[in-house]
Amino acid sequence: MYLEHYGLGEAPFRITPHTDFFFAGANRGATLEALLYAITHDEGIVKVSGEVGSGKTMLCRVLMERLPEHVVTIYLANPSLSREDILYALADELAITVPEHSRANTVMRALQEKLVALYAAGQQVVVLIDEAHAMPNETLEEIRLLSNLESNRHKLLQLVLFGQPEINATLARSDMRQLRERITHNFGLEPLVRDDIAQYLDFRMRAAGYRGPGIFAPAAIKLITAASQGLTRRINILADKALLAAFAAGGHQVGAKEVRAAIRDCEFANHPAPGAGPRHWHAFVWAGGGAIAMLTSVAVWRLVELPATEPSPAILPLAVQAEASRTQEQPPPPSRSDLPSPQPPTQPPPPRLEKLLAESQLWLDAAPPHRWFLQLLTTAAVHPELVEAFLVRAHSDGAEMAKLRVYRSSLSGTARYGVIYGDYASRNDAIDDSRNLPPALRAHNPYARQVVQLR
Repeated sequence: MYLEHYGLGEAPFRITPHTDFFFAGANRGATLEALLYAITHDEGIVKVSGEVGSGKTMLCRVLMERLPEHVVTIYLANPSLSREDILYALADELAITVPEHSRANTVMRALQEKLVALYAAGQQVVVLIDEAHAMPNETLEEIRLLSNLESNRHKLLQLVLFGQPEINATLARSDMRQLRERITHNFGLEPLVRDDIAQYLDFRMRAAGYRGPGIFAPAAIKLITAASQGLTRRINILADKALLAAFAAGGHQVGAKEVRAAIRDCEFANHPAPGAGPRHWHAFVWAGGGAIAMLTSVAVWRLVELPATEPSPAILPLAVQAEASRTQEQPPPPSRSDLPSPQPPTQPPPPRLEKLLAESQLWLDAAPPHRWFLQLLTTAAVHPELVEAFLVRAHSDGAEMAKLRVYRSSLSGTARYGVIYGDYASRNDAIDDSRNLPPALRAHNPYARQVVQLR
C-alpha cells in the first residue's frame, strides 16, 4: 500500500525468499561463491548453519539459480522423511522406476545405477536438504551412506545440509562422528552488525526501485539493530512496519519513533534469539508513545484483507483517528448501492483435477525431454484436496491457468501428485519467469526441472 508513496516498484522487505533481493554483503556473497566451488569440485558433504531468519533459505535459492547447467539439483524441504522415504524421494526426483514396496537396498542400488549413468553423461547431482537439523537420526545415517556413492575418482552425489545451530549439537555426538568426519566444509551465517544493516536496508530499498536519499535515519538503524539482533527476517519485518508507520503519518523519513512503533507491534520484541547476548531493549520498546503505535497498527490493519464485514469496535476507533486528517476534505465514500456491479472473472473456473490430469498428460507425452518447467507443489496422492485447493488459490490470484499442469507419479513406489508450470527452452528462462509468478504460485518455493525427470 505504500509503494507509490516511496516511489517503489515492489515491496522491499518481503520475508519470502526473492533472489533479486539477495544481499551479498556481510560475507553472504563469499559464502555463496565458496558453496559453488565446493559443490562443483566434489568436496564431500557441505553444511550451512544459521539461526532462524538468518537467510539460509534465501542462500539456498540463489545457490540453485547459480549452479551450472550440467548440475542436476534436487531440493528436499521436508526434514521429517524417514530413511526409506528419502531414498524414494531421490528416486522420484531422478525419474527412477522402483517397484512398489521395494526394500531400501534395492532402491539404493537403483540410485547408484542412475547416478553412474548421469555421471557418464557429464552430469552431476546435488541434493540440497533444508531444515536438516530436524531430521531423524536414522535419516542422517542414511545421508552418510548416500555420501559413499562414488565412482573410482569422484563422488556421484553431492550433499548440502542447511540447518539451525541445533544441527551442530547433533553432529557433535559420538554416535554421529562418522557423518561428522564426512563434512568437508562448514559455513555459518552470522547475524548482521550495525554497518551491515545500514547497507542491507539501503540495498533492499534500491533493489525495489527507490531512487531518493536514504530513508532510514541513523537512530532508526540503531534501534533496528538492537531489536532484530542482526537476523534478516526480523530486519525485514521491522523495516516494513516502520515504513508503514511513516506512511500513515504522511512522512518519507523513518526515524526512531517509527521503529519504536514497529518494535511494539512485533511479538519477537521480548523473545531474543537463542544464543544471543543480553540486549537492553526495554528502555525503548515501550517509549514510542501511543500515537505512533496507533498509526502502525492502523497501517497494518489496512494492509490485511479483511472479510466484507463491519470493523470490530476494537479496530474502528483506531481507523477513524488515523484517517481523520487524511479524509476531512474528501467526499464520503459511495454507498454500496452506488458501487458498480462486480465484474465476472476474466478466466473460467479452474478445471477439475481429473480433467487437468488428462490434459497435462497429453503435454507430457508430447514435450521434448530437454524442455524445462517450474515445479510448484508435490503432495501424496491421498490428498487430492490439497491440489484442488492450490488450483483455486492460483486461479483467484490471477495465475495463467493454461500454463498450469498436474501429473500423478508412482516412479518412487509411492503415488504422488505434482503441480507444474510453464514450458521453457532453458533453465535460465524458467528461473527468470519464476520471479514474475503471483504469490499463490510462489508459496512453495518453485524450482526448475526438466521433462526427462518425469519419465
